[in-house]
Amino acid sequence: MSATPEAALSDATPWEYERLREGVGLVERSERGKLLLTGGEAAEFLQGQVTNDVEGLTAGEGCYAALLDHKGKIRADLRVLRGSDWLRLDTEAAGLAALAKTVRMYSIGRDVTFAEETHSHAILSLIGPGADAVIETMLGGAPPDAHEHAFVETEHGLCVRTDLGIDVICPTGDAAAIRRTPGVEEVSAQAAECVRIESGRPRHGFELGTGTIPEEAGLNERAVSFTKGCYVGQETVARLHYKGRPNRHLRGLRLSAPARHGEPVALAEKPVGSIGSACVSPALGPIALAIIRREAASGDTVLVGEAAAPAEVVELPFASAAA
Repeated sequence: MSATPEAALSDATPWEYERLREGVGLVERSERGKLLLTGGEAAEFLQGQVTNDVEGLTAGEGCYAALLDHKGKIRADLRVLRGSDWLRLDTEAAGLAALAKTVRMYSIGRDVTFAEETHSHAILSLIGPGADAVIETMLGGAPPDAHEHAFVETEHGLCVRTDLGIDVICPTGDAAAIRRTPGVEEVSAQAAECVRIESGRPRHGFELGTGTIPEEAGLNERAVSFTKGCYVGQETVARLHYKGRPNRHLRGLRLSAPARHGEPVALAEKPVGSIGSACVSPALGPIALAIIRREAASGDTVLVGEAAAPAEVVELPFASAAA
Protein backbone atom coordinates (compact mmCIF):
# COMPACT_ATOMS: atom_id res chain seq x y z
CA MET A 1 0.00 0.00 0.00
CA SER A 2 2.27 2.73 -1.27
CA ALA A 3 2.20 6.24 0.11
CA THR A 4 0.77 8.02 -2.91
CA PRO A 5 -2.19 10.38 -2.64
CA GLU A 6 -4.25 8.25 -4.97
CA ALA A 7 -4.12 5.39 -2.45
CA ALA A 8 -6.69 7.10 -0.23
CA LEU A 9 -9.14 8.27 -2.87
CA SER A 10 -11.12 5.17 -3.82
CA ASP A 11 -13.94 3.92 -1.64
CA ALA A 12 -14.17 0.71 0.35
CA THR A 13 -16.80 -1.70 -0.87
CA PRO A 14 -19.44 -2.55 1.77
CA TRP A 15 -18.32 -6.19 2.04
CA GLU A 16 -14.68 -5.19 2.57
CA TYR A 17 -15.66 -2.61 5.15
CA GLU A 18 -17.85 -5.11 7.00
CA ARG A 19 -15.01 -7.62 7.02
CA LEU A 20 -12.60 -5.09 8.54
CA ARG A 21 -15.10 -3.89 11.13
CA GLU A 22 -16.66 -7.21 12.11
CA GLY A 23 -14.21 -9.92 11.02
CA VAL A 24 -10.70 -9.72 9.62
CA GLY A 25 -9.11 -8.77 6.32
CA LEU A 26 -5.53 -8.97 5.07
CA VAL A 27 -3.71 -6.06 3.44
CA GLU A 28 -0.13 -6.38 2.20
CA ARG A 29 2.18 -3.55 3.23
CA SER A 30 5.45 -5.11 2.11
CA GLU A 31 6.56 -1.94 0.33
CA ARG A 32 7.29 -0.33 3.70
CA GLY A 33 10.99 0.29 4.23
CA LYS A 34 12.62 -2.11 6.72
CA LEU A 35 15.95 -1.93 8.54
CA LEU A 36 17.55 -4.36 10.99
CA LEU A 37 19.97 -2.83 13.51
CA THR A 38 22.32 -4.94 15.61
CA GLY A 39 25.34 -4.22 17.80
CA GLY A 40 25.89 -3.25 21.40
CA GLU A 41 25.27 0.47 20.79
CA ALA A 42 22.27 0.20 18.46
CA ALA A 43 19.64 1.24 21.02
CA GLU A 44 21.79 4.06 22.42
CA PHE A 45 22.43 5.34 18.89
CA LEU A 46 18.77 5.31 17.88
CA GLN A 47 17.80 6.96 21.17
CA GLY A 48 19.62 10.12 20.07
CA GLN A 49 17.99 10.17 16.64
CA VAL A 50 14.26 9.65 17.13
CA THR A 51 11.55 11.18 19.31
CA ASN A 52 10.53 8.22 21.48
CA ASP A 53 12.26 6.25 24.22
CA VAL A 54 13.95 3.34 22.47
CA GLU A 55 16.28 2.47 25.35
CA GLY A 56 13.25 2.13 27.64
CA LEU A 57 11.93 -0.79 25.61
CA THR A 58 12.43 -4.37 26.73
CA ALA A 59 12.58 -7.39 24.43
CA GLY A 60 9.13 -8.00 22.93
CA GLU A 61 8.13 -4.34 23.07
CA GLY A 62 8.01 -1.60 20.48
CA CYS A 63 7.08 2.01 19.99
CA TYR A 64 6.10 4.55 17.37
CA ALA A 65 8.55 7.40 16.76
CA ALA A 66 9.48 10.17 14.35
CA LEU A 67 12.77 11.16 12.76
CA LEU A 68 13.00 14.95 12.66
CA ASP A 69 15.23 17.60 11.15
CA HIS A 70 16.92 20.22 13.32
CA LYS A 71 13.84 22.45 13.07
CA GLY A 72 11.62 19.73 14.53
CA LYS A 73 9.90 18.83 11.26
CA ILE A 74 9.17 15.25 10.27
CA ARG A 75 11.53 13.48 7.90
CA ALA A 76 10.06 10.02 8.52
CA ASP A 77 7.83 8.21 10.99
CA LEU A 78 8.62 4.67 12.01
CA ARG A 79 7.84 1.66 14.16
CA VAL A 80 10.66 0.40 16.38
CA LEU A 81 10.62 -3.20 17.67
CA ARG A 82 13.20 -4.38 20.19
CA GLY A 83 14.38 -7.98 20.39
CA SER A 84 16.96 -9.58 22.62
CA ASP A 85 19.89 -8.33 20.51
CA TRP A 86 18.34 -6.40 17.63
CA LEU A 87 16.08 -3.50 16.63
CA ARG A 88 13.74 -3.73 13.65
CA LEU A 89 12.52 -0.50 12.08
CA ASP A 90 9.83 -0.10 9.47
CA THR A 91 8.66 3.11 7.83
CA GLU A 92 6.66 4.35 4.88
CA ALA A 93 8.58 3.87 1.63
CA ALA A 94 8.84 7.65 1.30
CA GLY A 95 10.70 7.85 4.62
CA LEU A 96 13.21 5.05 4.01
CA ALA A 97 15.88 7.16 2.30
CA ALA A 98 16.02 9.66 5.18
CA LEU A 99 16.05 6.93 7.81
CA ALA A 100 18.71 4.83 6.06
CA LYS A 101 20.88 7.91 5.47
CA THR A 102 20.71 8.82 9.16
CA VAL A 103 21.71 5.33 10.24
CA ARG A 104 24.47 5.09 7.66
CA MET A 105 26.03 8.50 8.40
CA TYR A 106 25.68 8.87 12.15
CA SER A 107 26.41 5.34 13.30
CA ILE A 108 29.96 5.49 11.95
CA GLY A 109 32.45 4.66 14.65
CA ARG A 110 29.86 3.01 16.87
CA ASP A 111 29.04 -0.62 17.50
CA VAL A 112 26.06 -0.53 15.15
CA THR A 113 25.46 -2.73 12.12
CA PHE A 114 22.46 -2.38 9.87
CA ALA A 115 20.93 -4.30 7.00
CA GLU A 116 18.08 -3.27 4.74
CA GLU A 117 15.28 -5.84 4.63
CA THR A 118 12.74 -4.03 2.46
CA HIS A 119 12.74 -6.70 -0.23
CA SER A 120 13.66 -9.73 1.85
CA HIS A 121 10.77 -9.35 4.31
CA ALA A 122 7.01 -8.88 3.90
CA ILE A 123 4.49 -7.13 6.13
CA LEU A 124 0.97 -8.57 6.11
CA SER A 125 -1.59 -6.59 8.10
CA LEU A 126 -4.50 -8.46 9.62
CA ILE A 127 -7.13 -5.80 10.33
CA GLY A 128 -10.26 -6.32 12.37
CA PRO A 129 -11.48 -7.96 15.59
CA GLY A 130 -10.86 -11.42 14.13
CA ALA A 131 -7.10 -10.94 13.84
CA ASP A 132 -6.35 -12.74 17.11
CA ALA A 133 -8.28 -15.83 16.02
CA VAL A 134 -6.27 -15.99 12.78
CA ILE A 135 -3.00 -15.82 14.71
CA GLU A 136 -4.20 -18.54 17.08
CA THR A 137 -5.04 -20.74 14.10
CA MET A 138 -1.74 -19.99 12.39
CA LEU A 139 0.43 -20.42 15.48
CA GLY A 140 -1.59 -22.77 17.62
CA GLY A 141 -0.81 -20.39 20.48
CA ALA A 142 -1.47 -17.00 21.99
CA PRO A 143 -1.27 -13.77 19.97
CA PRO A 144 0.76 -10.80 21.25
CA ASP A 145 -0.33 -8.80 24.29
CA ALA A 146 -3.09 -6.24 23.82
CA HIS A 147 -0.96 -3.10 23.99
CA GLU A 148 0.12 -1.61 20.67
CA HIS A 149 3.54 -2.67 19.33
CA ALA A 150 3.82 -5.72 21.61
CA PHE A 151 5.02 -8.69 19.57
CA VAL A 152 5.83 -12.37 19.71
CA GLU A 153 8.54 -14.16 17.72
CA THR A 154 7.27 -17.25 15.92
CA GLU A 155 8.38 -19.68 13.25
CA HIS A 156 6.38 -17.55 10.79
CA GLY A 157 8.09 -14.30 11.78
CA LEU A 158 7.03 -11.52 14.13
CA CYS A 159 3.38 -11.00 15.07
CA VAL A 160 3.00 -7.36 16.12
CA ARG A 161 -0.01 -5.74 17.76
CA THR A 162 -1.37 -2.68 15.92
CA ASP A 163 -4.18 -0.25 16.70
CA LEU A 164 -6.45 -2.14 14.28
CA GLY A 165 -5.23 -5.74 14.49
CA ILE A 166 -1.94 -7.60 14.07
CA ASP A 167 0.92 -7.28 11.58
CA VAL A 168 2.91 -10.33 10.53
CA ILE A 169 6.50 -9.49 9.53
CA CYS A 170 8.06 -12.48 7.83
CA PRO A 171 10.56 -13.51 5.15
CA THR A 172 9.04 -12.79 1.76
CA GLY A 173 9.04 -16.48 0.85
CA ASP A 174 6.76 -17.29 3.80
CA ALA A 175 4.05 -14.77 2.92
CA ALA A 176 2.11 -17.13 0.64
CA ALA A 177 1.64 -19.66 3.45
CA ILE A 178 0.23 -16.99 5.74
CA ARG A 179 -2.25 -15.96 3.06
CA ARG A 180 -3.49 -19.55 2.99
CA THR A 181 -4.32 -19.54 6.71
CA PRO A 182 -8.01 -20.42 7.19
CA GLY A 183 -10.15 -17.33 7.75
CA VAL A 184 -7.83 -14.98 5.87
CA GLU A 185 -9.22 -13.04 2.93
CA GLU A 186 -7.45 -10.15 1.25
CA VAL A 187 -9.10 -6.73 0.97
CA SER A 188 -8.07 -3.64 -0.95
CA ALA A 189 -5.67 -0.97 0.26
CA GLN A 190 -8.52 1.50 -0.18
CA ALA A 191 -10.62 -0.37 2.37
CA ALA A 192 -7.76 -0.26 4.88
CA GLU A 193 -7.31 3.45 4.22
CA CYS A 194 -10.99 4.06 4.98
CA VAL A 195 -10.63 2.42 8.39
CA ARG A 196 -7.43 4.39 9.06
CA ILE A 197 -9.10 7.67 8.22
CA GLU A 198 -12.03 6.86 10.49
CA SER A 199 -9.59 6.15 13.32
CA GLY A 200 -7.93 9.54 12.83
CA ARG A 201 -4.40 8.24 12.32
CA PRO A 202 -2.27 10.54 10.12
CA ARG A 203 0.01 9.05 7.48
CA HIS A 204 3.33 10.14 6.02
CA GLY A 205 2.84 11.46 2.50
CA PHE A 206 -0.71 12.56 3.29
CA GLU A 207 -1.05 14.49 6.55
CA LEU A 208 2.60 14.14 7.58
CA GLY A 209 5.52 15.58 5.67
CA THR A 210 8.62 17.72 5.80
CA GLY A 211 6.58 20.76 6.82
CA THR A 212 4.89 19.07 9.80
CA ILE A 213 5.86 19.25 13.48
CA PRO A 214 4.69 16.26 15.57
CA GLU A 215 2.31 18.24 17.78
CA GLU A 216 0.52 19.66 14.74
CA ALA A 217 -0.37 16.10 13.73
CA GLY A 218 -1.38 15.03 17.22
CA LEU A 219 1.64 12.73 17.57
CA ASN A 220 3.04 13.86 20.92
CA GLU A 221 1.21 11.27 23.01
CA ARG A 222 2.11 8.36 20.74
CA ALA A 223 5.51 9.29 19.38
CA VAL A 224 7.32 11.69 21.73
CA SER A 225 9.05 11.16 25.06
CA PHE A 226 9.62 14.34 27.08
CA THR A 227 11.82 12.60 29.65
CA LYS A 228 14.34 10.61 27.61
CA GLY A 229 16.98 13.22 26.88
CA CYS A 230 18.30 14.79 23.71
CA TYR A 231 17.48 13.89 20.12
CA VAL A 232 17.55 15.73 16.82
CA GLY A 233 14.80 18.38 16.74
CA GLN A 234 14.04 18.13 20.46
CA GLU A 235 14.34 21.85 21.20
CA THR A 236 11.51 22.83 18.87
CA VAL A 237 9.26 19.99 20.00
CA ALA A 238 9.79 20.76 23.70
CA ARG A 239 9.40 24.52 23.31
CA LEU A 240 6.12 24.16 21.44
CA HIS A 241 4.81 21.65 23.99
CA TYR A 242 5.70 23.60 27.14
CA LYS A 243 5.52 27.23 26.07
CA GLY A 244 3.33 27.60 23.04
CA ARG A 245 0.59 26.09 20.96
CA PRO A 246 0.75 24.99 17.34
CA ASN A 247 -0.65 27.19 14.61
CA ARG A 248 -2.12 24.11 12.94
CA HIS A 249 -3.76 20.92 14.15
CA LEU A 250 -5.04 17.61 12.76
CA ARG A 251 -8.82 17.56 12.40
CA GLY A 252 -11.50 15.49 10.78
CA LEU A 253 -13.83 16.89 8.13
CA ARG A 254 -17.35 15.65 7.51
CA LEU A 255 -17.70 16.47 3.85
CA SER A 256 -20.80 17.33 1.87
CA ALA A 257 -19.15 15.87 -1.26
CA PRO A 258 -16.18 13.56 -1.89
CA ALA A 259 -12.80 15.32 -1.85
CA ARG A 260 -9.29 14.58 -3.08
CA HIS A 261 -5.84 14.82 -1.56
CA GLY A 262 -4.43 18.33 -1.82
CA GLU A 263 -7.72 20.17 -2.34
CA PRO A 264 -7.66 23.51 -0.49
CA VAL A 265 -9.64 24.13 2.69
CA ALA A 266 -10.84 27.67 3.48
CA LEU A 267 -12.57 29.37 6.39
CA ALA A 268 -14.55 32.47 5.43
CA GLU A 269 -12.57 32.61 2.17
CA LYS A 270 -9.24 32.46 4.04
CA PRO A 271 -7.03 29.43 3.22
CA VAL A 272 -6.46 27.32 6.33
CA GLY A 273 -5.01 24.10 4.92
CA SER A 274 -5.57 21.27 2.46
CA ILE A 275 -7.03 17.78 2.38
CA GLY A 276 -4.64 15.03 3.47
CA SER A 277 -6.59 11.77 3.11
CA ALA A 278 -10.18 11.37 1.98
CA CYS A 279 -12.62 8.53 1.43
CA VAL A 280 -16.30 7.71 1.26
CA SER A 281 -17.00 5.61 4.34
CA PRO A 282 -19.87 3.09 4.09
CA ALA A 283 -20.82 4.10 7.64
CA LEU A 284 -20.12 7.85 7.67
CA GLY A 285 -20.23 9.01 4.06
CA PRO A 286 -17.50 11.30 2.69
CA ILE A 287 -14.88 12.19 5.30
CA ALA A 288 -11.31 13.48 5.33
CA LEU A 289 -8.30 14.20 7.48
CA ALA A 290 -6.54 17.55 7.21
CA ILE A 291 -3.98 19.58 9.10
CA ILE A 292 -5.59 23.01 9.24
CA ARG A 293 -4.96 26.30 10.99
CA ARG A 294 -6.28 26.62 14.53
CA GLU A 295 -8.74 29.34 13.50
CA ALA A 296 -10.88 26.52 12.11
CA ALA A 297 -12.21 25.00 15.32
CA SER A 298 -14.37 21.96 15.93
CA GLY A 299 -17.93 22.70 14.82
CA ASP A 300 -16.93 25.32 12.25
CA THR A 301 -17.94 25.05 8.61
CA VAL A 302 -15.11 25.24 6.09
CA LEU A 303 -15.17 25.20 2.29
CA VAL A 304 -13.34 22.52 0.33
CA GLY A 305 -11.99 22.65 -3.22
CA GLU A 306 -12.77 24.92 -6.14
CA ALA A 307 -16.46 24.13 -5.75
CA ALA A 308 -16.34 25.47 -2.16
CA ALA A 309 -18.24 22.44 -0.88
CA PRO A 310 -19.11 22.92 2.81
CA ALA A 311 -17.61 20.60 5.42
CA GLU A 312 -17.85 20.44 9.20
CA VAL A 313 -14.67 20.42 11.29
CA VAL A 314 -14.83 17.59 13.87
CA GLU A 315 -12.66 16.07 16.58
CA LEU A 316 -11.05 12.72 15.98
CA PRO A 317 -11.50 9.79 15.80
CA PHE A 318 -14.41 9.29 13.46
CA ALA A 319 -14.40 5.58 14.27
CA SER A 320 -16.51 5.91 17.42
CA ALA A 321 -19.33 7.25 15.27
CA ALA A 322 -19.05 4.25 12.96
CA ALA A 323 -19.42 1.71 15.73
